[in-house]
Amino acid sequence: MRLFFILICSIALVCFAPGVEAGKKKDKKQAQSSAVSKKDKHGKVKSAESSKPKGAGKPNKGNSWNNQKYSKKGKSWSSANNEWAGGQAYKYKTKVKTKHYSLSYKHNPTTQNVKFQKSYHITGSEHWNGARYAAFRNYHPEWHDQSWWRNRYNRVVFISGGWYYWNAGWWYPAWGYAPNAYYAYDGPIYAYNNLPPDQVIANVQAVLQQQGYYQGDVDGLLGPLTRAAIANYQRANGLAETAAVDQPTLESLGIT
Repeated sequence: MRLFFILICSIALVCFAPGVEAGKKKDKKQAQSSAVSKKDKHGKVKSAESSKPKGAGKPNKGNSWNNQKYSKKGKSWSSANNEWAGGQAYKYKTKVKTKHYSLSYKHNPTTQNVKFQKSYHITGSEHWNGARYAAFRNYHPEWHDQSWWRNRYNRVVFISGGWYYWNAGWWYPAWGYAPNAYYAYDGPIYAYNNLPPDQVIANVQAVLQQQGYYQGDVDGLLGPLTRAAIANYQRANGLAETAAVDQPTLESLGIT
């Protein structure tokens, strides 16, 4: 009886072994086939590893902007809306090299000669928010003689028919410095690179001329035609429409 049982078990093992071996071969074949992907356009077979998306499993670098934030000069850049924090769109501007223009003032009867108004207020300046527009909001013209201006301001220049004094980064008309002085504009003009007001205006006129906003002469006068061109540029670029030379407009033009 015992001998019969041993004989039966031996027969069973012999029958079962080929099935196990076949199962191992089948599993190996499936594993190999799973590592093969679709053929490419040239009919070559790619492995599953080579068919992975490029960069899969690796951190995104230079080409990916999604959900990333970058900083520039302390400001936060968000790729979600292409804006700097604060709501103003960032635009890369080519720096414009400051030029010196040979300007010889000649009175132009078509250019308005503004008159002194003691209670003058720059229209709309109350809506120009921010410290960089404070000069416009706070501007009130004053009439004084030459000695008064000289005693209080160490830089007073004669430009384009009128006298201007420099104060805290801005040029202002020195009303009363000379009785017959001529002014095309009554208000502050932002100064940069230590330039006198007519050179600042001439550089602005030249850049606006290149961009098609200004069709007049580069004469260094902030007259009606130049002011209209500046206002059109400011409107097109989302700036406060001061129609004058201010710091944000110079920066937007690339003049610094």
